[in-house]
Amino acid sequence: MSKLNSNAISLPDIIRRPLVTEKATLLLENNQYTFEVDPRADKPQIKAAIESLFDVKVTGISTQNPPRKKHRVGKFAGFRSRYKRAVVTLAPGDTITLFPDV
Repeated sequence: MSKLNSNAISLPDIIRRPLVTEKATLLLENNQYTFEVDPRADKPQIKAAIESLFDVKVTGISTQNPPRKKHRVGKFAGFRSRYKRAVVTLAPGDTITLFPDV
């Protein structure tokens, strides 16, 4: 009987949301899309999740772990939650529709 890894992440849970910033919008011209992903995910897992969810071919991935920022609410101080940013480059001809109604 095989043991299941308790730290395993399912593919749909890896991709949290697309990041829409000024820089991310400029990267769309180069067929690059920016997503917030689970910090535990590695590049092969991110590639598999993008290819299965959006039915596209991924040619490259760049990941960043931005530094935590301080957050304060009244007298309580802490940090914002951790996240990982992934910039995904797609094959020519493939696209992801981020804004379906626009």
